[in-house]
Amino acid sequence: MEVSLVPVEYIEQVWPSIESYLQGAADYSYGRYTVENIKEGLITKPQSLWIAFEDKKVLGAVVTAFTYYPNMTALDMVFTGGIELKRWKTPMLDILQRYAKDNGCKIIESYGRAGWERIFKQDGFKKRFMFYELPVEKE
Repeated sequence: MEVSLVPVEYIEQVWPSIESYLQGAADYSYGRYTVENIKEGLITKPQSLWIAFEDKKVLGAVVTAFTYYPNMTALDMVFTGGIELKRWKTPMLDILQRYAKDNGCKIIESYGRAGWERIFKQDGFKKRFMFYELPVEKE
């Protein structure tokens, strides 16, 4: 299993292999993002695309961005998707931890649906707070 950072000039080339994976992440954003928004952000914003692959088959994708807090910098796993997660999760997290450390980050953070807590707990992630939303207009 290999993990690689995808240079921005190769995102269009890699996109067909990961679009369906990131579609799932967009679906769980509850209208905040479409998969097209994710792609556009990778091209126009300071975000990074990481892929896990074996031979020529891409099994997973993670979109990251730095978050600058007053007292620390974090590497934010903004979107994650793929297949056979058990095969690529550990190599991906190992690379991301080195990348985060090399860039002065104190933590890696992620947010997502409740199922991610079970998946990431064994890797040392800690649930820190809950996220709530209230529609402005009554439904």
